[in-house]
Amino acid sequence: MDIKELTRLMHSFVESKGWYDADSKRPQTARNIAMSLSIESAEILEHFQWREVGYDREELSGELADVGLYLLQLAAVTGIDLETAIVNKLAKNHKRQWDQE
Repeated sequence: MDIKELTRLMHSFVESKGWYDADSKRPQTARNIAMSLSIESAEILEHFQWREVGYDREELSGELADVGLYLLQLAAVTGIDLETAIVNKLAKNHKRQWDQE
């Protein structure tokens, strides 16, 4: 499965809940999705708070999936081709000089 198919599945889910409807109580704006992405990212940190090891893999997996879904949706609603953005960023990073110790 690729990013386009995952994005299609994400849109299908959001549409099935009515969250793209004009009168939705959960408006799917770029701002709201970006906030949700940040909140879900913070929930990942909770799995590591106060411990170095011993996190629940299944629960962490779900949080990572939430972040991935919001990222796909944010890219879609802002018209950004995430695959292209990732490839371009990797190419740019390959040219960067990183601190070496």
